Amino acid sequence: MESFKREIMLIGNEKFDRLQSSKVLIFGVGGVGGYVCEALARSGIGSFTLVDHDRVSESNINRQIIALHSTIGEYKVDVIKRRILDIYPKCDVEVKKMFYLPENKDEINFGEYDMIIDCIDTISAKLDIICEAHRLNIPHISSMGAGNRLDPLKIKVGDVFETSYDPLAKVMRRELRKRGIHQCKVVYSTEKALTPLFYDEQELKETNKRSIPGSSAFVPAAFGLVIASEAVKELLGCAL
Repeated sequence: MESFKREIMLIGNEKFDRLQSSKVLIFGVGGVGGYVCEALARSGIGSFTLVDHDRVSESNINRQIIALHSTIGEYKVDVIKRRILDIYPKCDVEVKKMFYLPENKDEINFGEYDMIIDCIDTISAKLDIICEAHRLNIPHISSMGAGNRLDPLKIKVGDVFETSYDPLAKVMRRELRKRGIHQCKVVYSTEKALTPLFYDEQELKETNKRSIPGSSAFVPAAFGLVIASEAVKELLGCAL
């Protein structure tokens, strides 16, 4: 296949065929998740289910691969689906425009997938996704906080119980222990989170949040590319 010839030169036809037959479930297709989708589509993943309820906004443009002035107002899953199919037209892409929570988990059949990737920031949803993956023994990767950071060289892959400098990971460790889970692969940063210089009061009011993280163009993207690399390794069952 001409589109993937350069990749096949590195991994061979048998491993590439395995990627083509893989089905991946991705929660969140924004700053981190969009780049996960991009890299996995360019790696030849054959089937995606994308879960996200959000629409593209102008404030997404500095860091989200799907965010352009021409896509503002569109559902993010619709934009990334279009992009995936433009990269790999034979790919099967299902979108779910939903805000995932434990209460609506029955709308997704987790057991259908070969890989589960979590790129959302709602703690109750992250915990539930991880618990479902553990229950079904499906490989999964969870993104920790990419906001308020500037250095992509501080990104690491490891177990959530080995992380540092990440307030989200700290909460996840505590809550996972309560649920009897003592291992979870995550991508995280060892850079101490910065404090934003200011907040947009109108955005805080509209989102009903006490704070909104600042972001760079490169840290969320690097998070997404690292997650995609780890997902390919898991699907192939070996190091690249």
